[in-house]
Amino acid sequence: MELCERRDGAVVVQARAKAAAASCSRCEAVSGRRHGWYVRRLQDVAASGCSVRLELRVRRFRCVSSECSVNTFTEQIPGLTRPYARTTTSLRNLLTAIGLALAGRAGVRMAETLGIAVGRDTLLRLVRAIPDPPVGQVQILGVDDFAIRRGHNYGTILIDLGTRRPVDLINGRDGDALAAWLRSRPLPEVICRDRAGGYAEGARQGAPDALQVADRFHLWRNLGQAVEKDVSAARASLAAALAAAVESRRTSDAPTVVNHRELQVVARIRKHHAAVHELLNQGLSKAAIGRRLGLHQATVRKYANATVEEVTAANQQRASILDGYHEHLHRRWNEGIRNATQLIREITALGYRGTAQQVQRYLRRFRPTGTSEVEIPPPRPPAVRDLTRWIMSNPENLDQESTIRFRKMQRLSRDLHRLTRYVKDFAVMLTQLEGQKLDDWITCVEKDSLTAIAGFARNLRRDYDAVRNGLTMSHSSGPVEGHVNRVKMLKRQMFGRAKLDLLRKRTLHAA
Repeated sequence: MELCERRDGAVVVQARAKAAAASCSRCEAVSGRRHGWYVRRLQDVAASGCSVRLELRVRRFRCVSSECSVNTFTEQIPGLTRPYARTTTSLRNLLTAIGLALAGRAGVRMAETLGIAVGRDTLLRLVRAIPDPPVGQVQILGVDDFAIRRGHNYGTILIDLGTRRPVDLINGRDGDALAAWLRSRPLPEVICRDRAGGYAEGARQGAPDALQVADRFHLWRNLGQAVEKDVSAARASLAAALAAAVESRRTSDAPTVVNHRELQVVARIRKHHAAVHELLNQGLSKAAIGRRLGLHQATVRKYANATVEEVTAANQQRASILDGYHEHLHRRWNEGIRNATQLIREITALGYRGTAQQVQRYLRRFRPTGTSEVEIPPPRPPAVRDLTRWIMSNPENLDQESTIRFRKMQRLSRDLHRLTRYVKDFAVMLTQLEGQKLDDWITCVEKDSLTAIAGFARNLRRDYDAVRNGLTMSHSSGPVEGHVNRVKMLKRQMFGRAKLDLLRKRTLHAA
């Protein structure tokens, strides 16, 4: 180093290279024939928040090889300079690390904090220039999809489940894309995937000898979706059973009561249902009816294929935060207590956690009737989500109140009792890896009148080998789901505008 001074707000370091010879950048022949010299100006890592610039005097040499196409070349200092670069190697490595961690705009803000002036395009260019990490033999491959642009473009992420590291990101989530990727590399022995038909076909085409394993997480989630549908169907009969139980306990001298006003949502559904059937009788198509009434075509189809009682049943039993307090409110109203503030204080003491406006809105239904008494409604069954959660949870993890309510619901509904038994048997297979019981379970469930879970069981036969392997072998797509969440985080960090090549680089190198 010859001189160090502060100039234009930056620390300028002047230095000279003193090597007697250098290697040619093309043929690597060592030459000591000097041709001339010049000053290279390189940006270096900031020191104490100040920008550092190197003014390095370097020499040019003539290549001594007659077969080399290079006449002259500049000497390079290992670990400091590179051909044509305007930054030192250490600064380039630092900017690359910042780009990997934070991408463009956020990376620029971090670099400014460190005293480095850089543009976001430079950071992204450095990330794209990183070579792909080497991929060896993948014994166990995990496959899942992710959204590049939700609802439009999707990609596939591939994970080495042995090392739990991402292997590649490819465009598309169909079987052809996966099959093409598998054919270009050493074939894995096991492919762990979800139950999408595209991945199953792609794995068969690209790696016909690989053992396919259906992931247990996706199996459990598919089962939960089927359980929710059956619970929703059984909830109407459960409400009727609760009403019958309350009616049997009422005394013959109970006061005369009247029903309160119908829910606005139920009235609106009745109106739309009648309008849909009237337009159908006029010969209009479902699409035309949807445009005229401002309804989605699926909603029109639902109204067209069901009676008004069927489409209003779910809304009449809609879960509310006031569930459990209706009986108290109705009883106190019949006793002459019409002050909403007092009623709110009473149910708050009983455990109500909602707002006062929700209670006032509910009581407003009774005031225009002009009657002194209202009907005390039977207790509502628990929400579909709560019932599904109780069925899908380990009984040991439920609190005492939930356990008591769940057992009561099971006594009132045979469907819930059978559904719980089926889920419990499947959970034992899944957690204890007893896949040999799968065929008996499917046969038993297929014969039941619970349509959703019976359909789930029939669907398992289409992918029977992979499902049985998933319930027998210990392989899991848990690491794959974790990396899918990482991809989502990286997308949000780049405001959802990253192209697949940049997203791929950050996923592979920032793991």
